[in-house]
Amino acid sequence: MTTARDIMTGGAECIGAQETVLEAARKLTQLGVGALPICGTDERLKGMLTDRDIVVKVLGAGKDPATVKAGDLAQGEAVTIGADDSADEVFATMTSHKVRRLPVIDGHTLVGVVALADAARALSDPKAGQLVEALSTD
Repeated sequence: MTTARDIMTGGAECIGAQETVLEAARKLTQLGVGALPICGTDERLKGMLTDRDIVVKVLGAGKDPATVKAGDLAQGEAVTIGADDSADEVFATMTSHKVRRLPVIDGHTLVGVVALADAARALSDPKAGQLVEALSTD
């Protein structure tokens, strides 16, 4: 059985909930990624911060990225997947929550992220198409 651990990109780095959005933008640039998990001081996942969040919710809203905290952009409970959950469960979770990036946890520890492209590569052709279609509609 293919698991989330098998298809994830490992070594995901968090942005601290108390770090600024400006620091998050620098980290996104440095790592060459479009999203970062937001972690609290307890190292538990608080949400995901995307480059789009920065543009729309901070810059587009006229807020100062040097003062807005990453944790301020976390919305509700973070959607995650267990490291040993099946690829089918990854598919079902991404589809039902309409998320393109899914943090992978082992217990409460972040171990990686499954991106839409990771999931699509791991699924059969029909399921990959269904996933992309489900996440591309509003």
